[in-house]
Amino acid sequence: MDGRGPSIWDTFCLTPGRVADHSDGTVACDHYHLWEKDLDLMKDLGVTAYRFSVAWPRIYPEGRGKVQAKGLDFYNRLVDGMLARGIAPWVTLYHWDLPQALQNYGGWIVRATAESFADYAATVVKSLGDRVQHWITLNEPFCSAVLGHRTGEHAPGFRDGGLALRAAHHLLLGHGLALARMRELAPNAQHGITLNLTPIYVEQDSPEAQRAAEFTDGDLNRWYLDPLLKGVYPEDMKRAYEQRGFIDVLHGGSDQGWLFIKEGDLQIISQPVDFLGVNFYTHGVIGRTRSPEQEKLLRQDGNQYTVMGWEIAPQALEDLLVRLDKDYPCPAYYITENGAAFDDRVESDGQIHDHHRVEYFRRHLEKVSGICQRGIPLKGYFAWSIMDNFEWAFGYEKRFGLVHVDYKDQRRRPKDSYYFYQKIILKEPLGS
Repeated sequence: MDGRGPSIWDTFCLTPGRVADHSDGTVACDHYHLWEKDLDLMKDLGVTAYRFSVAWPRIYPEGRGKVQAKGLDFYNRLVDGMLARGIAPWVTLYHWDLPQALQNYGGWIVRATAESFADYAATVVKSLGDRVQHWITLNEPFCSAVLGHRTGEHAPGFRDGGLALRAAHHLLLGHGLALARMRELAPNAQHGITLNLTPIYVEQDSPEAQRAAEFTDGDLNRWYLDPLLKGVYPEDMKRAYEQRGFIDVLHGGSDQGWLFIKEGDLQIISQPVDFLGVNFYTHGVIGRTRSPEQEKLLRQDGNQYTVMGWEIAPQALEDLLVRLDKDYPCPAYYITENGAAFDDRVESDGQIHDHHRVEYFRRHLEKVSGICQRGIPLKGYFAWSIMDNFEWAFGYEKRFGLVHVDYKDQRRRPKDSYYFYQKIILKEPLGS
């Protein structure tokens, strides 16, 4: 569409069995054509900021080389439309859609992709930087690296632990290389990165459970937090990855050990950020003892689990921010995603009464208030998401939006959660 090149997700969706409902993201909620209507919904909602992602293949159809002017024109129109409605643009530069042309040369497994990302980031900042004051380099590098390269659940669909570690490093390197360029071009803007972080708890206090929790926390959280904010990779995790055979340091395997981490890389990766974006959805519990029957009932309840199978755990959000403020201090934190998928239905009155989502937001926003009262520099909160959309490997089966989208005719219907959130923003009585 308008010169956009294919991404790794276009390729992934064409492979049978990769996406739950056999769909693809070609149209999704058609924000590309309906953006003015969508921005009006945001204005009516009362939000003062909108976090959106730029599609790399829309700017560079081949990943590098010739810029596609129509792509930049779209984002210029979108930013101008937001500002005209009093909505501040928060731009994420990478949300998993690597140009397929770069994947053909190795993708995030090779160092050159990090360098291409920095060039792409500079191009976008040059075009939008006179109006955009908040920039996010990467969204959830864990997902790009691990789900895309170790488990195969996401594009490009590899299943190799060593490749995932290479991809993770080059993603973080790309962040650092881009950050330096972006600061030169937009020195007065705020620059950061967004991580999906999951607090890990232990139900049974045994040595085995503690070791499992330490590994899981390291794999999900510390492998990204430590290089970004401390300038090191955690040594216990390097040993753990070696023990699992992800890295061969003994036999000179084809992965060449840790040689993909070059001298000076960690200094580039750990450049100071103005903020850390935090995507939070759930927690993890090691050694849980619920019976299958108990677990089934809780998952059917709707107050305990979302339809993603994620346990609803608002206290973990507060625990997470307390830990970050203690161990990974930043000038500011922003909740850049928080939300829930439920089985939304258009009722006989034409409305979507998503009371489970309303309660989800109520409970988590109460924790946000408590976090701020502790003096932790939590500066903002973004609900995920404004609209139902293509949810990656889940296709259109999972709905996270405050606004319901009918994918047949693209009709938008605000849900009860939209009106609840509107009252929170406008500070109206919730019972009115």
